Amino acid sequence: MRTRGHFEASYGATWSGVRGLFLGLIGSFFLFGGVVGATAKSIRLLNVSYDPTREFYAEFNVAFAKDWKIKTGDEVRIAQSHGGSGKQARAVIEGLDADVVTLALGYDIDVIATQGRLLEKDWQKHFPEKSAPYTSTVVFLVRAGNPHRIQDWADLVRSGVDIIMANPKTSGGARWNYLAAYGAALKRSNGDEQAARKYLEQFLRNVPVLDSGARGATTTFVQRSIGDVLIAWENEALLILAENGSKKFELVRPSWSILAEPPVAVVDRTVKKRGTREVAEAYLQFLYSEIGQELCAKHYFRPRSEGLLARSRTQFPVMKFFSVDELFGGWANAHKQHFSEGGTFDQISAAVAGR
Repeated sequence: MRTRGHFEASYGATWSGVRGLFLGLIGSFFLFGGVVGATAKSIRLLNVSYDPTREFYAEFNVAFAKDWKIKTGDEVRIAQSHGGSGKQARAVIEGLDADVVTLALGYDIDVIATQGRLLEKDWQKHFPEKSAPYTSTVVFLVRAGNPHRIQDWADLVRSGVDIIMANPKTSGGARWNYLAAYGAALKRSNGDEQAARKYLEQFLRNVPVLDSGARGATTTFVQRSIGDVLIAWENEALLILAENGSKKFELVRPSWSILAEPPVAVVDRTVKKRGTREVAEAYLQFLYSEIGQELCAKHYFRPRSEGLLARSRTQFPVMKFFSVDELFGGWANAHKQHFSEGGTFDQISAAVAGR
């Protein structure tokens, strides 16, 4: 027969165990952010970008996913799509469900906003620095020893110099290249448009092939060994040097070049449909974080962080820049004048074809 004391001792032990189990479950609930599977989500994003950002976003995506997991407990996976910036913009308009676009120039995102009506027209105000988290510029990559002694834009139009670059009609990066050459000619001639057009005609006569995208032009120059000089973004040229060494190539920075500001934007229609706005906006905002800026610099893009840029002057020396706004009245005007059907680029190309 059990005594009262025996019953209380037995009951107390049982309750102690139940209470311990209960408290353990409560602790687990708070430790893991709720019942597993009840609150944690698996989220997928598609980042539609331009050619030379493959390596950068491959590493950036991992860093963001880790940060988002710590903050929210959710798993996020980011798929990447790369190609010529203009082609990528057209693909989004035609139905490619991008959550975010990270393209080479503002005009391409403007087209998505105006023609596709997939995001707001004031998209460039949604993130700092005109929604451009890093910058770059246009430089020359020449073969080791610089056999043609190329130092500046004027050297590119000499006889016997073969220039490799992408097609401005399909590549956003190539539009920066073209405007860099045109703008440098304007700077040398004190704004003489006719002198600049004449220079670009001589320039294009020395281009044996126009690849569809910036990475294709790099392949032509580096792997196929075609051409004497590659007109490239600074980040692409530095990447090539890092992978191949100075025994194969040399980087030449011209006296004047363009300030390239590749922008980013959330695609409103996609994130509304898929419910991904919060994570898409956080993804782009993370580009401006300390980690994001350090990854920009690691992959040879000039960070917006002034402190980090100052500490990276060996890699990113001070250069003389002009902007699209300064010389061309913004991207809308630049596109209308130079890249629209029958524009300056088409006129110069026709003159070159007619020889």
